[in-house]
Amino acid sequence: MIINKKFAITSGLIGVIVLCVAANKPQQFIPPKLVNLKVFPKNIPFRVLDHQMDIWSDALGVHCNFCHVRDAQTNKMDFASDAKPEKTAGRHMYVMMGKINKKFFAASKDSLGMIITTGVNCNTCHHGVSHPEIKMPEEHRRGPGGPGPGAPGGPAGKQ
Repeated sequence: MIINKKFAITSGLIGVIVLCVAANKPQQFIPPKLVNLKVFPKNIPFRVLDHQMDIWSDALGVHCNFCHVRDAQTNKMDFASDAKPEKTAGRHMYVMMGKINKKFFAASKDSLGMIITTGVNCNTCHHGVSHPEIKMPEEHRRGPGGPGPGAPGGPAGKQ
């Protein structure tokens, strides 16, 4: 009788453990349907697009909400929305980068139609800053007409 009791208790414990593990099993990730793609290929896999967005956010030092809005009703990001002008600016920058790379760096596209990494990219100008500072070379700050006063070859400054 003791053996049957031990067997019943052990079987019950194993059953409870199996049920707990099954209940806590992580759900399989189902990628969202990609809509409103205007510069990326329509057949781009979610993981490739998500990786590209990670590269962009790192290059600009921003998070998803910089270009994308949150849906107030679902409290989830609405990636398809074009409500923020930064998203449109990002698209224009991506197209510009592609044209620069194609014209000056002979960039080509991969089998998905994505521009192969070469030449310039977001980080070339942004360096982790969403709005990079525009700097003019020193000689252009002096204005037209060559060197400023007191410079070699320039008009003599007041003494």
